[in-house]
Amino acid sequence: MISNSATIIHDIRQEFAGLLEFVSGAATQAATANQVERGIFALLLTLGAKLLALFFAVRAAQCSRESLETATGQRLPYERERKRDYFSIFGKIPLWRPYFYKKGVGSASPLDAALGLGDDCYSDLVREITDYLGVYNVYHKSSAILSQLLGLHVSTRVIAENIAADARAVERYYAQKTAPAAQSEAAILVIQADGKGVPMVYDAPAASNPVRLGKGQKRGRKKEALVTTVYTIAPHVRTPQAVVDSFFDHQESATSARRPQPQNKHIWATMEGKDAALERLHTQVTKREGPHIQHRVALCDGCEALQTRIVGQFENFALILDFIHADEYLWDVGTSLLGENHPQRLAWMKKQTQLMLAGKTKDLVTQFRQLAQDTQYSAAQQAQLTKTANYFARNLPYMDYATYLERGWPIASGVIEGACRHFVKDRCELSGMRWQRSGVEALLGLRAVAENGDWDAYHRFRRQQRHASLYNVPYSAQPWPELQAIEQHTTVAQAVPPPTTHMSKHEQQLPLAA
Repeated sequence: MISNSATIIHDIRQEFAGLLEFVSGAATQAATANQVERGIFALLLTLGAKLLALFFAVRAAQCSRESLETATGQRLPYERERKRDYFSIFGKIPLWRPYFYKKGVGSASPLDAALGLGDDCYSDLVREITDYLGVYNVYHKSSAILSQLLGLHVSTRVIAENIAADARAVERYYAQKTAPAAQSEAAILVIQADGKGVPMVYDAPAASNPVRLGKGQKRGRKKEALVTTVYTIAPHVRTPQAVVDSFFDHQESATSARRPQPQNKHIWATMEGKDAALERLHTQVTKREGPHIQHRVALCDGCEALQTRIVGQFENFALILDFIHADEYLWDVGTSLLGENHPQRLAWMKKQTQLMLAGKTKDLVTQFRQLAQDTQYSAAQQAQLTKTANYFARNLPYMDYATYLERGWPIASGVIEGACRHFVKDRCELSGMRWQRSGVEALLGLRAVAENGDWDAYHRFRRQQRHASLYNVPYSAQPWPELQAIEQHTTVAQAVPPPTTHMSKHEQQLPLAA
C-alpha cells in the first residue's frame, strides 16, 4: 500500500488553516492565554504527525522497486509494500515501504537503512527523551511525564528495556573519546574512588522472606557500586589554621574565596567490583597524562582494600587519606572523652585537628595510646582511643597534610562523596527500590553519560554504531546545514532538564526497578 501524498498534503493544508483559524478566529477572542497555548500545542502535535506521514510517503514513493542484489550476488525481487510502525513524539505513524523477498535468499527493506531506523518501533528522539527522564527519575514517573505532556504511553518495561539497549555502547564511546585539550586542563591530576551500596532484588523466593523482621534484620541486601572520578585542578596553597577556620567556623579568607574548581571532571560507577572500576579509571588517567600535568593525587577514605589497589595500580600518584574521614575519628574521641554537649569539645577538636593538619599525627597516636592505658577512663573510652590510634597509625603514610597543603593539593574527597550521594543514592535508593545487576549497571552507564555532559555526542555515536551493526554500512552524515542547525536546537539534554528526584511519600511506593 503506497500512501497518496497529494491527499496527505491536502489534509495538512486543512489542518494548518484550522490552526490559523483557531488562533485568530472569533471563537478564541474571549479565550485565555492558557487555553490557546494548550490548544496550539495539541494541534501542532496532530499537524506534526501528518507532516511526518507525508515525509514517509514521499520517501517511500521515491524508492526503486527493481530487484536488489545481495552481497552474495543473488537477487531479491520486489514483493509488496510492507508496514512498520514508527513511534514518534507525535504518536504512532504507519510507515509503508517496499519490501523485497525471495525464499531461501532473504529479505530487505532498503528504506529502513536510508532513514536510519532501529530494529524496534521507537524513534530515536522518543528513546533519548525516555532515557534522559529514566536516568534522572523513577521509571513510572518518567512514563507519566510522557503521557501528561505528549500523550505518549510508554510502559516502565519499555523504558527499562530501552535504557538497557541504549547503554550498550557507553564503554565503546568512552574508549574512542579523546582526552580534554591540554589548554583546558590544570596542573594537578586527581583521582578519587569510593563505594556506595545499591539495594538488590531478593535471591530467595518471596515465600521464604519473613512477614515481619526481627531485631537487627534488614529487608533485602545491598551490593557495592564503586564510584570513580578523575579531573584536574589548579594548586591552592593553604595553612593548617586556614583549613581549621574554614572547616569549623566557616571563615573564608580572600584566597579561599577564589578557590580553583575541578576541570573536565569525568565520573563513573559500576557494579563490577573494585578491580574493574580501577582498571577503567587507569585507562582514563592514561589518556589525560602529558607535560601539563605536574602533580598526581589520589584521594579515598580508609578502606584498606581500596587503598591497596590504588597504591598498586597508580604508582606515580600520591595517595591521601580524606581529611574529613580522618577528622571523624577525632570527633569520636572527643565525644567519648568529653561528651556530646561539653562546652570544651569544639575547642578540643580544633586543637587536635590543627595538630593533625600540621603533620603531628604521630604525636596524636602516641597521646591516644597513653590515654588508653589510663585507668581513669572507662573501657569504652579506652577502646575508642585505641581504635583511633590504630587507624591513624595504619594511615600515617597518607596523612602528611602539612606537605599536601604547602603544595596546594586537595585533601578532601568531596567530589566523590557528592557523587556517591547524588549519582548513586539519589537515584538507586528511593523507597521500595530493588535492582537487578544488569538493570542498575545500564542505568549508571547512561547516568554517567548525562552527568559528564556527553549526552548528545554519545547518542550520535550510538546511532552510528547501531546503523553499522544492523545494515553493515556507514551511518550517512547529514548533508544539509540547515537541518544540522535545527537538530542542534532540539537536543534532548537542552530541551529536557533533569527531573527532580525529591518525591512525596505517596510517589515513593515503587514497583521493583528493572
